[in-house]
Amino acid sequence: MSEANRGWEVVIGIETHAQLATQSKIFSGASIAFGAAPNVQACAVDLALPGVLPVLNRAAVECAIRFGLAVGAEVAERSVFARKNYFYPDLPKGYQISQFEDPVVKGGEIVIRVGDADKTIRLTRAHLEEDAGKSLHEDFHGKSGIDLNRAGTPLLEIVSEPDLRSSAEAVAYARALHALVRWIGICDGNMQEGSFRCDANVSVRRPGGPLGTRREIKNLNSFRFMQQAIDYEVRWQIETIEDGGRIQQATVLFDPESGETRAMRSKEDAHDYRYFPDPDLLPLVIGADWIERVRGEMPELPVAKRARFVADYGLSDYDATTLTASLEISSYYEAAVASAGTASAKPCANWVMVDLAARVNREGIELAAAPVSAVQLGRLVARISDNTISNNIAKKVFDAMWAGEGGSGDDAADRIIEAQGLKQITDSGAIEALIDEVLANNAAMVAEFRAGKEKAFNALVGQAMKATKGKANPQQVNQLLRSKLGA
Repeated sequence: MSEANRGWEVVIGIETHAQLATQSKIFSGASIAFGAAPNVQACAVDLALPGVLPVLNRAAVECAIRFGLAVGAEVAERSVFARKNYFYPDLPKGYQISQFEDPVVKGGEIVIRVGDADKTIRLTRAHLEEDAGKSLHEDFHGKSGIDLNRAGTPLLEIVSEPDLRSSAEAVAYARALHALVRWIGICDGNMQEGSFRCDANVSVRRPGGPLGTRREIKNLNSFRFMQQAIDYEVRWQIETIEDGGRIQQATVLFDPESGETRAMRSKEDAHDYRYFPDPDLLPLVIGADWIERVRGEMPELPVAKRARFVADYGLSDYDATTLTASLEISSYYEAAVASAGTASAKPCANWVMVDLAARVNREGIELAAAPVSAVQLGRLVARISDNTISNNIAKKVFDAMWAGEGGSGDDAADRIIEAQGLKQITDSGAIEALIDEVLANNAAMVAEFRAGKEKAFNALVGQAMKATKGKANPQQVNQLLRSKLGA
C-alpha cells in the first residue's frame, strides 16, 4: 500500500463495455459502422416503433462464446435476456435489453502483470446487451439532440470481482482485457470511437475491514485518464472520511482538464431497474457442439504463446511477454523468425522490440502500416547472423528499407547491401593489413594502451573501423588488435 493512502486499502472493480465486431446490431439488421450522419443507421427495431420484434444476432453470441473460452469461464448452456427499465432520452424503448440473473458467461479470470509479478483477477460474469443512443449537447443553441445510430449496437459487458488494489493494477487489467478482446477478434478496441469503455467502481477501507461505499467512475476511454481518475477518487474518499464525512454511493464523471471527479447522480442498485425476462426473446440455448466448433476456431491465446516463445525460442519471460502484448506484434515476430531462421530468434526479438517499436512509435503508425515487412526484417537479421553485415551497418540498411529503398520484395535488404557496397570485410588478411596501418599511424595511443589505459584500445578499434568505413567484422578487429598488441 502506498504511503499516500495513509493506512487505507483501495478496492477496485471494473465494468467494461466491449463493442462486438459484428456487421449489424444485436437485435436488428441495421449497420453499426462508425461515423455515419445522425440517425441514418437506426431502423424500426432500434426506434422501438409499434409492432417490431427483436431478433438475436448469432455473430454476437459467437463473440461471447469466444470470450468465455478465452478466460476459462463457464459458457452457459441456457441464458436469458431481461429488460433493464429506466427512462432517458436516448433510450427509445424506455428499457435496455440486457442479461441479469442468467448471463451467457459466468466466472473466468484475467492474469495481469504489475512490475515483475503476475496477479490473477477473477471475473464475475460477461453478458450480452444492447447499447443506448447518444445525447448531443453542443451546437444546438441551448438544446440537446439525440443520435440513435448507436442504439442496439451489440455489447459484451465484462464485470470483474473487486480484486484490484491500485490504479496501476486497474490499468494493467484494462490493458490486458483490451489486448485479449482484440486478440480473439471480438472487438476492435478503438477507445476514441467508444468501442472499449470502462467504468471503475472505487472504494476504500481499513485492511481487513468490511468493504467501503463505492463510487462508480463512468466512461473512462483512455488508460491515462483511468489512472488519473482513480488516483484522484481514492485521495478524495480518504480525505472525506478522515475529515468526518461519509461516502455516498454515486455515479461520477472524470474531468481530464481539472483532473477531478464530480458526482453526476446517485448510484442505482439492481432493484431500481426492475429487471424482468424479456417476453419477446426466447432463452438463449448454446449446445456443446456449438461451443466446440468455436473452440476449434480460436487462435493460440497470449499465455500459451508466451510459454511457447520461452520454450521454443529461448526468450526470457520479459521478452516473451512483450512480444505477446498484441496479436499483431506476436504474428510479426513469428514471421520474422520464420524468415531469419530459429537460430536468430533472439536477435529478431531485439529488432522487433527496440528498433522497429521505436520507429513505429516515433511516427505514430500502426504496426500493420510499417513499410518494413516481417519477412524483410527477418532477411536483414539473417544477413547479420551470416556475417554479411555488422549490426551497425544493419541499422543503416533498416533506415534505407524504411525509406522504401530496395523495393517491396522480400530481398530488399540484399538489394540495398549490394547497391551500396555494404558487405562486411571478413578477410583476416585484409583486416590485418589495415590494423598494421592504424597501429603505425597511432603510436601515442598504442603507448597509452600499453601503459594500462583501456580507453586507448577502444580508440584504436574506432580508428580501425573508420579505416574500413565500418565494413570490418568488429569481432575480428578486436581479436586481431589484441593479438597485435600482445594483450
